[in-house]
Amino acid sequence: MTDIDKFSELVKLARNRGLFWPSNEIYGGVAGFYDFGPIGVLIKNKIIEEWRRIFIYEQKGLVVEIETPIITPRIVLKASGHEDHFTDPITECTKCGKLYRADHLIEETTGIKAEGLSIDELWEIMKKHNIRCPDDGGELTKPRPALLLFKTEIGPYKGSPAYIRPETAQGMFVSFKHVYHCIRERLPIGIAQIGKVARNEISPRQALIRLREFTIMEIEFFFDPDKAWEESKEFLTPDVLSEELQILPAEMKKKGLEKTIKASLRELLDKKLIINPWLGYWMVVGNRFLKKLGIPGEKIRFEEKLPYERAHYADQTFDQQVYTEKFGWIEVAGYAYRTNYDLSRHMEFSKADLTVFKRYEKPLEKKVVKVIPDVKKIRDLVGKDVGKVLRKINELRQEEILKALKDKGYISVEGYRLSRELFIFKEETVKVHGEKIVPHVVEPSFGLERIFYTVLENTLYRTSDGKIVLRLPPSIAPYDVAVFPLVAGSKREHKRIREVAYKLYELLTRAGFLVYYDEDGSIGKRYVRADEMGIPYAITVDYQSLEDNTVTIRYRDTREQIRVHIRDLYDKLTELLGKKIDWTNIIKEAF
Repeated sequence: MTDIDKFSELVKLARNRGLFWPSNEIYGGVAGFYDFGPIGVLIKNKIIEEWRRIFIYEQKGLVVEIETPIITPRIVLKASGHEDHFTDPITECTKCGKLYRADHLIEETTGIKAEGLSIDELWEIMKKHNIRCPDDGGELTKPRPALLLFKTEIGPYKGSPAYIRPETAQGMFVSFKHVYHCIRERLPIGIAQIGKVARNEISPRQALIRLREFTIMEIEFFFDPDKAWEESKEFLTPDVLSEELQILPAEMKKKGLEKTIKASLRELLDKKLIINPWLGYWMVVGNRFLKKLGIPGEKIRFEEKLPYERAHYADQTFDQQVYTEKFGWIEVAGYAYRTNYDLSRHMEFSKADLTVFKRYEKPLEKKVVKVIPDVKKIRDLVGKDVGKVLRKINELRQEEILKALKDKGYISVEGYRLSRELFIFKEETVKVHGEKIVPHVVEPSFGLERIFYTVLENTLYRTSDGKIVLRLPPSIAPYDVAVFPLVAGSKREHKRIREVAYKLYELLTRAGFLVYYDEDGSIGKRYVRADEMGIPYAITVDYQSLEDNTVTIRYRDTREQIRVHIRDLYDKLTELLGKKIDWTNIIKEAF
């Protein structure tokens, strides 16, 4: 479809066929919020299930799924750094009061890439290019940071401060130790979560591309950094390593070039363009996922973020982008190597132990310094509080005591300063069976609504006779099949055809198919409706069906029709939809 504006056509189709529309429209709507209609919800749920299948079910037990609340106590997002760093630069029109995101306004007005620039750098560009309010030409203020977190409270009246989560990640980090124990204390392990998040975006536009409430599908993948290459070998199979990815490296961006390279994962890892094997693995999985949804490979690329563009927690980040006719390259997923930042921060703020014990293959002999309290000297200092002070000292880790005594010359316990002279230092040789480590994390994170939009754009076609067809892959089509009774002829024949068609609808539904039933209007109009909703196959019950129990199956993309007996319908549909598996051949090939 090149002769029409796909975006306008999609918005029109979305409204007509129940995909999506602006929320609270009867009250004028609120920017950044959209409702999903009956067909849109079915497609979204199918995309979620496809993501689950590829990122969880097919990963050999490597990934498990959890669910955590959307309301997050303030301390959690303080520890994660979001309260300090989760901001966007905002500028305000002095004439009409409208707010704009400064870096986006600069890019739209001048074409200059402004993401990640400082407030002063943005202001200099705005002054140099005399950027004004797009609405009324008014002067704009110097940009200032705006917190994107939605504030709320836990409890009525004077509740505890909290936020609506801006990502699902922190719920997985704070629950890490619970999940680690549930899966019998093994690394590596991925924790997945799918759920709603909210970001108080500045002047959101572009329909589903920039929302204030949306759904994230996310994995936090925990691993031992020292064993990353060794443990990823099982998953970095020849077909994974040979998968080609289209990359826009940071080095190219530094030179001001938008030049991508296409290379296998093996080459990208060898050249250290991707610095972590697990990061590369999940990028390949994500590349295959988007292709399964019907997005052509040439329209998918990975843009590496420059250091000042990356989030505060990341050592390397790639945005997975899809090319769209309306908006150009848009981000649909992010892949971040978060190191051990999050777990370390939550340990610091909560004082919880989020380490895991890494057992050595053979015990090591190691000289260690033990710090022993000198009870007599401590009693002379603290008097009757000696018992309480000693109990507190015993609760501290040896490493903490040694570090404090080395750095400050004392430790603070129950209001007393205990100096080095109050401790006995004893060197011992001990057998060490392992060590505590803080796992590192790689995160693939997908925005469902953006994927939804890019899938629609890439599967929307206009036929030679002007009809709109949504050529969704069967795996994410809202319904597997439509059932239509041919309504013509005598009333008696109408009734019999409807009875057969409705019975067929019920039987197919019981057999596990998602079935759409429609008897309204001409058969041609019903085909058009089904094509616009993306239903891949349509079954028509007609006069011949009454004579010989055969029906027609029409294919959405070619309009071809075949005739099959009703008793063969289940097998034929499972074959067409790719659900029928020849188990015998699979067993023969495997054994």
